[in-house]
Amino acid sequence: MIKRIFTLALLAALGSTVSAQGLLGGHVTGNVQMDGQMSSADSIIGAQDVPEKLLMNARADVLYTNGDFSAGLRFELYQNPLLGFDAKYSGQGLANYFVAYNGEKLSITAGHFYEQFGSGMILRAYEDRYLGLDNALLGMNVQLRPVPGVTIKGVIGRQKIFWEYGEGLVRGIDGEVNLNSILGFMKESKFRTTLGAGFVSKYEDDEVIPSSANPEMRLNLPLNVGATSLRADLGYGNWSLQTEYVMKGQDPNAINGYVYHPGQALLLNLIYSQRGFSASVQAKRIDNMGFKSVRSQSGEMLYINYLPAITKNHTYAFLSMYPYATQVNGEQGLQADVMYKFKKGSFLGGETGLDLHLNGSVVYGLDTTVTGGAGTEGYSVNSGLGETLYGDVSVEIAKKLSKAVKYTVTYAYQVFNPVVENEPGDLHHNHIVVADVLWKVNKGHSLRFEAEWMGSDSHYDANDPAHSDRRAGDWIMGLVEWNIGTHWFLSASDQYAYNDGIGNYYNFTVGYTSGATRLQVGYGKQREGLLCIGGVCRLVPASNGLTFSLTTSF
Repeated sequence: MIKRIFTLALLAALGSTVSAQGLLGGHVTGNVQMDGQMSSADSIIGAQDVPEKLLMNARADVLYTNGDFSAGLRFELYQNPLLGFDAKYSGQGLANYFVAYNGEKLSITAGHFYEQFGSGMILRAYEDRYLGLDNALLGMNVQLRPVPGVTIKGVIGRQKIFWEYGEGLVRGIDGEVNLNSILGFMKESKFRTTLGAGFVSKYEDDEVIPSSANPEMRLNLPLNVGATSLRADLGYGNWSLQTEYVMKGQDPNAINGYVYHPGQALLLNLIYSQRGFSASVQAKRIDNMGFKSVRSQSGEMLYINYLPAITKNHTYAFLSMYPYATQVNGEQGLQADVMYKFKKGSFLGGETGLDLHLNGSVVYGLDTTVTGGAGTEGYSVNSGLGETLYGDVSVEIAKKLSKAVKYTVTYAYQVFNPVVENEPGDLHHNHIVVADVLWKVNKGHSLRFEAEWMGSDSHYDANDPAHSDRRAGDWIMGLVEWNIGTHWFLSASDQYAYNDGIGNYYNFTVGYTSGATRLQVGYGKQREGLLCIGGVCRLVPASNGLTFSLTTSF
């Protein structure tokens, strides 16, 4: 009833145009996105037939602002959801609504909101439409800024899950202080210091979960589970250091097998940057940090927190064929990244300069000893390294040959353990080479050529569950993209498994852009695999057919 009243009131306001500048003295903006898909069966790549023939995801966002006041709503349609999106999204209706006040010292949001404390390891309510993930909180978010440099946040609400809301109640408070702003003697200091702390608690009603040791007994579940974080952002000159440590209380849940092992996490990021050069080192250790508002919920929904990945987010096809999914029950790893620009006129820079980018990361599991099952602490953690989960090292060189031609060449070596996708199999060792050439033919016209090769020691065998991954084997790929003026673009590509693999994945795409409106139509085959963004993933099934996308904003 409240949702209906809110919707009618806002729609009435949007329908009352009183000036060319906006509504009721305010301003209205928004955007619309429609994504459609048609797919037919293909036994070679594993694509299934779509009974309804056409699948569609669509959304329309409307935002009204008037000074310090704002209100918005989002309508969503999944009839039926695109392949890879949970069938529970099926339907249509109002998926998001809020009203907000944003003053100089006080901000209040009532309705749906997104929020993050620190790096997100104890709280991150966010949405990613491409992952099919929306864990917005429905409740209230209050922020106080009593003096410059001090921010205090308080949130309470229930998490969105498809068209419903989780039963767990999420409460949190967070504070952040910039010492350079509040301490007079530090205002001119070369040291930059920001400190923060947060606490998040979830309450969930009791339920009957039998003990694995004695099925006639039930687990004594904590109804309130809390997580605390301490963080610091320090800087001096060209150096900066961000660090955060998190502790979580006993939280038996479906992800950890209902054990009572406490959780903890540590994230470090050391950065040095100057003109033409930057370097960073990241370290992360996670132990039992799956934190959900509903203990029995599996999958990616209803996570209260977010555990950032420390592996590079690759964009080229073969480099991203085996993305890494964060292991919330336990992992530890390092990433190092170096970027250097060789100046014009130098030995390696030549007449136009040269950009060099080096990156490497490695992730291991925890070295654990099992001490019991559900209803016990479950395991103890040793000081060593567990099994190798993922590793990669890449070298990227980018250089302009002239004002019209630029090329990028990348080599990467990857080690991938199928266990991160809960699949059997041996470690994959992949060598990948990418060549990317951009040619600006003339004003408004450009051609881009891309060639990729991947050699792997993995192989595909449909009759062996340990080798049933259709990404296995050796691959080659070619792509041509033509941008025609400011409105049109065409592209054609093909990925082909020529040894120990299976599949020939061709794609043709045409797109048109006019102002804020973009229409894109494609035809071809999509390989089965994981789509990962920041360590959060969803499975994308194989498909064979037509896709289209329309986006516009106003």
